Amino acid sequence: MSELAPRYRRILLKLSGEALMGAQNYGIERETLTRIVGEIKAIVEMGVEVGIVIGGGNIFRGVSGAAFGMDRATADYMGMLATVMNAMALADAMRQMGVNARVQSALTIEQVVEPYIRGKAIRYLEEGKVVIFAGGTGNPFFTTDTAAALRGSEIGAEIVLKATKVDGVYSADPKKDANAVRYARISFDEAIQRNLAVMDATAFALCRDQRLPINVFSIFKPEALKRVVLGEDEGTLVYCSSDAHAGVMS
Repeated sequence: MSELAPRYRRILLKLSGEALMGAQNYGIERETLTRIVGEIKAIVEMGVEVGIVIGGGNIFRGVSGAAFGMDRATADYMGMLATVMNAMALADAMRQMGVNARVQSALTIEQVVEPYIRGKAIRYLEEGKVVIFAGGTGNPFFTTDTAAALRGSEIGAEIVLKATKVDGVYSADPKKDANAVRYARISFDEAIQRNLAVMDATAFALCRDQRLPINVFSIFKPEALKRVVLGEDEGTLVYCSSDAHAGVMS
């Protein structure tokens, strides 16, 4: 256990498939995968219970497939299968680094991974195992952002951590506007008023309704995940206004 006490006991980490590519144009870069697993291992050793929802964009994106004339539902199912492949790779890398992990899929592929069962997932978390949720929500037309909001709500996570390429939510695109400012903290209502794209609309609404805060941070910054879990100023915290004095903002 770490001497530093984590702020959150149970988290839901949303990883994009693209995060696994590293410098490649597609697929999984082993060095990048190992580094990400190292970051996750560090917070597991602090006693944090970790659930992970992973995307499949490094292998196949349903929206992109549909854009080229493929049936959208078919394309989305293919994208869900890609998330299973990523989840298996992530779990294997964790095993090699001494982290106990389980994969649960919203799509039933019992020869390969377990089906998603909420009670079993919670028991695994309580036992200190990392649970990787694959297959999205199990339904087409929903993003992995929505899967993260859904699973985070179901397992009783205290926060959804959205790992991205950018170190937070900005007032404008920092790549296009040199004057863009990163928000350290912002409420759900303010994010809506300022039309900030934190997550897709369905996922954002679910988190807001369930009073589930979101922290957007860069998975490419060393130890950023650890700093977020410790409650330090890393990324952007999106919170419910009425929770501002209930520990979220302390």
